[in-house]
Amino acid sequence: LITAVILPPPPAGRQIYRKVRDRASFAFALVSLAAVLEVGQGTVRGAHLALGGVAHKPWVPIDAERALVGARAVPETFAAAADSVLGEAHPHEANEFKVPLARALITHTLAELASSGG
Repeated sequence: LITAVILPPPPAGRQIYRKVRDRASFAFALVSLAAVLEVGQGTVRGAHLALGGVAHKPWVPIDAERALVGARAVPETFAAAADSVLGEAHPHEANEFKVPLARALITHTLAELASSGG
């Protein structure tokens, strides 16, 4: 019998989940992103990302998270992070559209988090 579940506190920063799917569909996401961004004085202090719909399981781009920390919280930084995540993607022909879709999702979502005080 489980009477309680204790979870660690969420990381500092603002959190968001975005799901891109076919307009009339309730199906799985074409691409999704869960992101946490902590920004202080215009600098990224912490970042956590998880992409869905781009691999056989959720994908956590640890190198991109590390590269974001200490960088300026500007759209160019977020676009560079997206490029680093997707730069070596090898999609199947039927899924090639997901690369620019994921790039735009990462860039715009992180910019939204940063502009809202992260």
